[in-house]
Order: sequence, then C-alpha cells, then structure tokens
Amino acid sequence: MEGAAASSEGLRYAEYARVPTGAGKGQTELDRGLARTMIAVGLGVATVAFAGRYAFHLWKPLEQAITETAKRISTSSLSSYYKGGFEQKMSRREASLILGVSPSAGKAKIRTAHRRIMILNHPDKG
Repeated sequence: MEGAAASSEGLRYAEYARVPTGAGKGQTELDRGLARTMIAVGLGVATVAFAGRYAFHLWKPLEQAITETAKRISTSSLSSYYKGGFEQKMSRREASLILGVSPSAGKAKIRTAHRRIMILNHPDKG
C-alpha cells in the first residue's frame, strides 16, 4: 500500500511540477495566427473604405444623370387624371377629361366614372 500511496503522491506533485515542453512554440503559433487575423481585418476595412470612396466619386455624375432623366419624363404622362388648367365655366369636354370618359358618353357611364372618382377622393377613405 505504501507503494501505491507513494506513486499517487508522486503523480500529484508531477502534475504541478510538469513543464510543458512546447509552450514557447504554441504561443508563437498563436501570436502568428492573431497577427494574420489582424492583418486580414485591416485589409478588409481598407478595401471597404476604398470601395466606398470610389462609389461616392461615381455617385455625383450618376445622380445628375438620374435627375435629368426624371425631369425628361413628364409626370402628366404617368397619371391617368386630367392635369390641365381649368376654364372659368366647366365645359363638357373638360368634364369628360376629368372623369376619364369620352365627351359623347352616356349618363350611366358618366355616373359610374363620377362615383369612382368620388370614392377615390373621399376624406374617410383609408
């Protein structure tokens, strides 16, 4: 029993007394890995910064081109509603343009178009 007790006691002290043989080598590899990671992160940040700078330089002429194109497209062509100037007294032609029907449309068609526009423009809608 004394031999077993002595060997277990020796193991206990061996755990604390054991010096890792490659401790310096492992720390060096860890430092190199950390350095590689930091370099990669730095290069990534620099790449994003240069790409952003390039995009901002491109944006100015692109913004002008988009603005000019938007001005060329007339807004009245995008809308189906009449955007003209109103006359002093509404004529049949102007009323038909506002309602979106032909000037020679019947009463039923005029009422349907009027109802549709009134529903669209009602203040309680939405």
